[in-house]
This record gives sequence, structure tokens and C-alpha cells, in this order.
Amino acid sequence: MSDAVEKNPWAGLKAFTNARIALGRAGNGLPTAPLLAFNLSHAQARDAVHQPLDAQTLRAQLEAEGFATLGAESAASDRQHYLRRPDLGRRLSDESREALAQVGASATHEAPDVVFVVGDGLSAFAAAKQALPLLQAVRRRLQDDAGTNEWRIGPVVVARQARVALGDEIGELLGAKLVAMLIGERPGLSSPDSLGVYLTWAPKVGCHDALRNCISNVRPEGLPYEAAAHKLHYLLTHARRLGLTGVGLKDDSDATLPQAPDVARVEAV
Repeated sequence: MSDAVEKNPWAGLKAFTNARIALGRAGNGLPTAPLLAFNLSHAQARDAVHQPLDAQTLRAQLEAEGFATLGAESAASDRQHYLRRPDLGRRLSDESREALAQVGASATHEAPDVVFVVGDGLSAFAAAKQALPLLQAVRRRLQDDAGTNEWRIGPVVVARQARVALGDEIGELLGAKLVAMLIGERPGLSSPDSLGVYLTWAPKVGCHDALRNCISNVRPEGLPYEAAAHKLHYLLTHARRLGLTGVGLKDDSDATLPQAPDVARVEAV
């Protein structure tokens, strides 16, 4: 008895991509296995959007690794308001604004060169999984600069119901030269836990997207932590040197990566 599933001749290419290719065919439809896999991915993407961020656990994990932390909430009171009113996710709640303003105005507060903000965005999964290892990787690089270009790193702010622009208000209140918003990206059907990083010089309320640099798809299956940290360190260094981010700051970090021997041989040929 022959197999009812017709194999796709492209099946060998599946080893090189997570894209849904070469799924095969059973009659006029998909075989059961890829259909179930699609339904699972769709459910994971929906969960990523609706799952709340456990901010207390994330802050505890950060503090256990030596990061000072602060908490913040946007003006969106819950997930439903956050999804329906993007504008509310771009500004702080009254309580968080007052609390951060007090920190920024305190006599013991020293204006930082950079403040990292971890926001749930559209995937709390991403913030919970990817933020800590990325912060550890970039902190090592910033600490290595201590001999020549020392960095004052502010407390990591863990923000719930956050959009990218929320980092602008946080950075302004803390007097930061730069703010790096680490935020969950809109989940895809093969990437429910992808983290984005948005870097802004002289953050303040009203900054627009042309003033930012973005690093996308930070996760082990996408842009690995060390590679993302290399890019972020490069952008931080040159943003401080030039006094800008956005369209005026080009990401040429790949040119500073060590060249793999195989690549060198190919180019030599």
C-alpha cells in the first residue's frame, strides 16, 4: 500500500530555514503533522501577545546578576487597553512618572550614559527569555571600555505594557544620554520570542523613529546574544562619540567582526 502523503522535492532545503516550505500534500490539503505544527505556532504567537510579563521575577533575576533595577508601568492599565490603545503604552502612568522623577532628582543620582529598559511589548516571552543574557553580554563589553571610555550604566528599568517610545520618557526623567529599549517584537509563526533593541540618543518625549537605531530578532535561533551585543556596543560607542542616533548613525559593526578563515579563503580566490 502506497504512502498517501506526497513528498515535496524541496524537502532537503528545510534544514536551512524555519520557513514553512516543502510541507508535502495529502489529497487537496496539508498532511496532519505540518497542520498541527502550524496550529501550535499560531497558539504560541497568540500566547506571546497576551501573556503578562512577570516583572518581579525578571527584576529578581537581574538583581541576582548584579544589575540595579527599577519598575515602571505605562498608562495602559491592562493588556486589553494596551492592545487597543497604542498611545497609552508610549507614556508612563502618573505613579511611575512621579517615582522615576524622584529618582532622577535625588542628590545621590548620577546622570547615566546609558539606561537599559526592558519592556514586554508584543511578546512578554521575549523579554523574559532574551533580555538578561543580552544585558550580560553587552555589560561585559562596556566594562572592557573602562580603561579609555568608561560608561556610567543606570539602573535597568523593567516596564510593563510598554511600547518603544516609553523608553524616551524614562531616559529623560533619569537624565540619560542614551536609552536602549529591549522589547518583545510582534511574534511570527516561527518566532514567538524575538527581542528587538531600539537605541535613542538624548531621549525625551516626542522623539520619532528616524532618531533611533534598531537591532531585531535577538534570540538564539536568530541573532545570537554575542552578535547582538557586538552590534549594540558598536552603536552605543559611536552614538556617544557623534552625539546622535538614527539615520545619521550607520551600523558598520559587521566590518569589525573577526573574519572567519573560510570566508577569507573564498574572498582570496
